[in-house]
Amino acid sequence: MADCIFCKIISGEIPSNKVYEDENIYAFRDIEPQAPVHVVVVPKEHIESANDITAENSGIVASIFEKIPQIAKELGVSESGYRIVNNCGKDAGQTVKHLHFHILGGTEGGKLY
Repeated sequence: MADCIFCKIISGEIPSNKVYEDENIYAFRDIEPQAPVHVVVVPKEHIESANDITAENSGIVASIFEKIPQIAKELGVSESGYRIVNNCGKDAGQTVKHLHFHILGGTEGGKLY
């Protein structure tokens, strides 16, 4: 999608602080972190929201969830704990119309907000 900020980040058109990348996934540090560790994980394929997950693209979402524990370990939060957050739609706080998951951690006692 030409006007999608996450597609532009994935393509390198907009710089980011990348923490992980493979053929299907791109993960980068959030520019407005809500926790000491705040990484956004996106599929490289443009999927607008969780409402748009289908049998054809669900394998990409599965691969994201298979990689999140590895990313969390590399970020140093796998043992202490972390949250995985997805906002679906405007009323849930989805501000970018590209499916994405937030990894949030690094706070004592889970107080993230």
